Amino acid sequence: IVENVLLESFPGFYVTGNLYRPSDSQGRNAAILSPHGHLTDKRFTHYVQIRSAVLARMGAIVFAYDMVGHGDSHQVDSHRMPIAMLLQTWNSKRVLDYLLSRQDVDPERIGMTGGSGGATQTFILTAIDERIKVSVPCVQVSAHFFGGCVCESGMPIHKSPEYQTNNVEIAALCAPRPMLIISDGNDWTRNTPLIEYPYIQKVYAQFDAEHKVENVHLAAEKHDYGYSKRAPMYNFFAHHLKLNSRKVDWDPTVNENFVEILDREQLSVYSDEHPIPPNALKGNQAILDYLGLSITAQE
Repeated sequence: IVENVLLESFPGFYVTGNLYRPSDSQGRNAAILSPHGHLTDKRFTHYVQIRSAVLARMGAIVFAYDMVGHGDSHQVDSHRMPIAMLLQTWNSKRVLDYLLSRQDVDPERIGMTGGSGGATQTFILTAIDERIKVSVPCVQVSAHFFGGCVCESGMPIHKSPEYQTNNVEIAALCAPRPMLIISDGNDWTRNTPLIEYPYIQKVYAQFDAEHKVENVHLAAEKHDYGYSKRAPMYNFFAHHLKLNSRKVDWDPTVNENFVEILDREQLSVYSDEHPIPPNALKGNQAILDYLGLSITAQE
């Protein structure tokens, strides 16, 4: 079952997305937050739909939601607004609040996964909110790359007069909760098996939890969240969130062919029948003014 959902993140600012849930749900289910990376209208792509639907078939309630400034989330002037990281992190917390408010969600089985900029959102929320029990950041955890957008490296979370850190140390704050890091050979995660993963393993060792962190490295592949990256993610969530992997066919790996891809009109939150709420803040300056921030509204 796929539902179009609108959440009020704070007064006048909305999270837009799709909720995928199993049609045969009984009792409490695992829930998975599914943010996405940098591509216009990415929530509507076949691969975001596929991973959400497969996880739902396995028994999870999945919320796939827009990056600020993408998809139906067009209250900002553009994605590259000064507090994009702040807004996206807060939105993710509010998505988590919503999922935990549902009577059909088990609060002890909450996961989060995304690729690229969605992975940044994943390891940041996981680092600061222990309600995320299992984390799968894909193609983004790097010791030398902070992210190519203001929503990843545009706020002072990596360096200040008092400290300096990087995304590996932030991702390691997941310990001792289960985490799967997916990397490839054609982007900034090419060194993960030699640099980033060994460091994170040592952090997990401090908790006697080395068995809870894994790395799948695809040296011949590029920067994406394609099938070869989704397949190990399904297995990892199935194990740690107690999903029913027998609900999908295996030949010999997960068969995704059952997923029916919907068009944008079917997945859009806003329509003539359901317009944006009248109290919606519009434009960077309106949002900054409401929050009482003096940052310039320019990109």
